[in-house]
Amino acid sequence: MPDWLISLLHWLAMPEAGLGTLFVVSFVSATLLPVGSEAALFGLLKLNPDLFWPAIAVATVGNTLGGALNWFIGAGAHRVIDRARHKKTELHALDWLQRFGPKACLLSWLPIIGDPLTAVAGWLRFPFWPCVVYMAIGKLLRYLVMTAALLWLFPGGLPL
Repeated sequence: MPDWLISLLHWLAMPEAGLGTLFVVSFVSATLLPVGSEAALFGLLKLNPDLFWPAIAVATVGNTLGGALNWFIGAGAHRVIDRARHKKTELHALDWLQRFGPKACLLSWLPIIGDPLTAVAGWLRFPFWPCVVYMAIGKLLRYLVMTAALLWLFPGGLPL
């Protein structure tokens, strides 16, 4: 492995840089970009096991804020389309989602559909703060379960 890569990995493993990096990766992974944050969380915890709760908290906050950004994108897109069409836009296929309201954001942890769901919550104009609370609960539970499972399955680290 090149020296510059080893230096970069050591720098990213430092608790100060590691938590910041985890925040950015968790935030970006909650947007509509196809990035996963579990590997970054697992790697940080393997290098710094004493950071378990701070890392879970940072990943949850970063991922929840990314979901909140999706909510704002969805709400903004709805306003722009309504103005362009000069009438309200309704999607009948999403009626079932409206029955659940902000509680549907508990499913924001799901792969593939979770991140778009947060944008749809904004599109449907679900109340922002209840959506954020449900997102945070779902994402916290996902990080706890995924991290515990990875640490149990790979106690010595992932095989390379």
